[in-house]
Amino acid sequence: MAQVTTMAAEVPENPLVPPIPELVIGLIAFFIVFGILAKKLLPNINKVLDERHEAIEGGMKKAEEAMAEAQQVLDEYRTQLADARHEAARLRQEAQEQGATLIAEMRAEGQRQREEIIAAGHAQIEADRKAAAQSLRQDVGKLATDLAGKLVGESLEDHARQSRTIDRFLDELEAQAASDTTKAEAGR
Repeated sequence: MAQVTTMAAEVPENPLVPPIPELVIGLIAFFIVFGILAKKLLPNINKVLDERHEAIEGGMKKAEEAMAEAQQVLDEYRTQLADARHEAARLRQEAQEQGATLIAEMRAEGQRQREEIIAAGHAQIEADRKAAAQSLRQDVGKLATDLAGKLVGESLEDHARQSRTIDRFLDELEAQAASDTTKAEAGR
């Protein structure tokens, strides 16, 4: 036995296995520290984690509400934009219609003024033609009387008779010219 005790005394201690009294004291200290942490620190940690979880969920809820509100505003904006486009198209159509009406009115007014100018021109031409015919009639009558007086050799002084003869002669010429014109038109 002496040998066993010497052998036991000679067996070196394993550095990885702690002695039993140290192991018991370490376990007791561990459970004391664990108990203190579980009672004091763990509720605070859980409280902070719960607050953080609620803040995240609340933030997500607020973000979803903000997103829904933004979508609603976007829809309203699109509706207003569509209404504005329809209004612009309506105003453009009205402006085109008013422009077409104004152009038609201006054309009608221009046509009316053109016809007035043409009518006034025709009236002026007719008045000038009549004045020229009257002047020509007087000049031809005077020349004819002067020529007849030179041929006859005496002056034809009776002015009233002279005017009647000249007028009758010129009327016959005009009637003959008018009948020639109607015959020519009928022959076409």
